[in-house]
Amino acid sequence: MNHPFSFELVYQSKKSRARVGRIHTPHGIIETPNFVPVGTNGSLKAIDSAYTDQMDIQLMFCNTYHLMLHPGSDLVKKAGGLHTFMNRTRPLITDSGGFQVFSLMYGSLHQELKSKGTKQHDNAVLKINEEGVLFRSYRDGSPILLTPESSVQAQKDLGADIIIPLDELPPYHVDQKKLKASFDRTHRWEKRSLDEHMRNEQNQTMYAVIHGGVDQELRKKSCEILSNEPFGGFAIGGSLGKTHSEMFTMLTDLMPHLPTDRPNHLLGIGDLGSIEPAIKLGIDTLDSSHPTKCARHGMLFTSKGMIKILNAQYKEQFEPLDPTCSCYTCKHYTIAYLRHLFKAHELTAYTLASIHNVHFMMNLMANYRQSILDGNL
Repeated sequence: MNHPFSFELVYQSKKSRARVGRIHTPHGIIETPNFVPVGTNGSLKAIDSAYTDQMDIQLMFCNTYHLMLHPGSDLVKKAGGLHTFMNRTRPLITDSGGFQVFSLMYGSLHQELKSKGTKQHDNAVLKINEEGVLFRSYRDGSPILLTPESSVQAQKDLGADIIIPLDELPPYHVDQKKLKASFDRTHRWEKRSLDEHMRNEQNQTMYAVIHGGVDQELRKKSCEILSNEPFGGFAIGGSLGKTHSEMFTMLTDLMPHLPTDRPNHLLGIGDLGSIEPAIKLGIDTLDSSHPTKCARHGMLFTSKGMIKILNAQYKEQFEPLDPTCSCYTCKHYTIAYLRHLFKAHELTAYTLASIHNVHFMMNLMANYRQSILDGNL
């Protein structure tokens, strides 16, 4: 019996490492390169799941940490898995929960990149050792041990198409000795995660997580270690650098070391300025909450650049946000009406703005795929 997961290379650019492909999963095909919106709690904020299928969102990212704490992965399993629970028919990817746990210890990515990557919640992470990481639930304070095995089991309960092994995320500012110790432990955890996954693949595939911070030799070694294991693809994680320039320098060196017969994913990056350079380096998929977060703050994407809907200049603009856009919002409402909704604090504003921004991203990625096929990227 053929495995329900496979990667098909459609076209390799002759101008860059950019490529067009198809990731085949039990819940449908993901065309690459593609953007993956984040639905933290099993939902894109302000957009219901049934509508996301109509928006051609081919892959959605959900967070194991949050779903594990509430409503609980066991409850989601009883509901028939995450697809059934959230009424989504197309592919899903879940993370291990490690990113959120280690963020409790070191702070957010934003804090880290502002040189504030120190312990933020000393009582949240109680212990890290070879077994796993012991932390307190943010909901009721109860201690929870997250291990490679328990993370995989939670993701088995959730039933996403693509799952991620448990890894440790040291901050950007960690010294070389601690980075190396974390690197070694992470790769042991990833092997344990893979072993647990392989006991019952359950029509899922697991992406390895490439680590090493901005150390080029460690990144190369990570590729060598993990590419020799039967992972279905590769996610690029850990500290990606303090600046965009540092991240792209790291990726430029890293990407040639990844096997080309399996898909790759850039974790947590999806701002508009990063997408095209990442695609040119050979990134297949990348995820971010950026479009929906911007939408809730009234920052809307258009073909002429981002607009801030609350600005007074939009008060009497009785035209769509973007005349080139075919989304539900642009078909039915004007800029002036959207501005009114935001000013009036109407909840509909968040839905209409989020639909537009996510649609913009889906259309943008379709254009990038076509541009590669046309030999322009």
